[in-house]
Amino acid sequence: MITKLLTFPAATKERPILFSAPMVRALLDGSKTQTRRIYKNRKHPDTGCDMAASELVREPQHVMDRICPYGQVGDRLWVKETWSEVGTMDPGLIVYRADYPACMPAEYQDLPPAAEIKWKSSLFMRRAASRILLEIVGVRVERLQDISEADSIAEGISIWSESERHGIKWNCPPHVRRYGEGDNGEDAGFGGGPVKDPHEACRGVWSAINEPGSWEANPWVWVVAFRRAA
Repeated sequence: MITKLLTFPAATKERPILFSAPMVRALLDGSKTQTRRIYKNRKHPDTGCDMAASELVREPQHVMDRICPYGQVGDRLWVKETWSEVGTMDPGLIVYRADYPACMPAEYQDLPPAAEIKWKSSLFMRRAASRILLEIVGVRVERLQDISEADSIAEGISIWSESERHGIKWNCPPHVRRYGEGDNGEDAGFGGGPVKDPHEACRGVWSAINEPGSWEANPWVWVVAFRRAA
């Protein structure tokens, strides 16, 4: 008697991930398809030994996939961002600081200004309030400054044109020229404006989000590539 062994695909895993307001806007408009996060030593999934990034890059991809704290290809990340609940209903209407009031349904009028809303930290966003779901399409580790021009663009750096004499320049960082009026402190430190190339623009974004000197330190980072799933 021949018995057929039935196999079932592994359940898709979901994990939370935090993004600042400018990066949320880049996710919403589709210009951001990668994120870089500082690497911290991880345990080898088989031996249990601590692994520095310089050691991990010599391992097979399946080891990297299993070690990555953000998941592996096919897993999903739900985005945590600054948010609030407004109105008298329980639960209230969920609104998002990154693009308020554009995130509000068209039928709502006489909206309160953003400064009058009691915003909640992204740290406290619950899964049901999240509006952005990302599907991982690739993970790897590399030195921060090894980022390519194409990957700099995938981080959400946007192009804007000047006159023919000046040609194409890169906006650093993305979307701040539209939303640079404070944003409850989240955009503080982002100067915006043109730079010479996307690599320099990406350096400006990283330096503004992370502590001073973090770009020059050239740390190892996780590179997580994704696409919008919802």
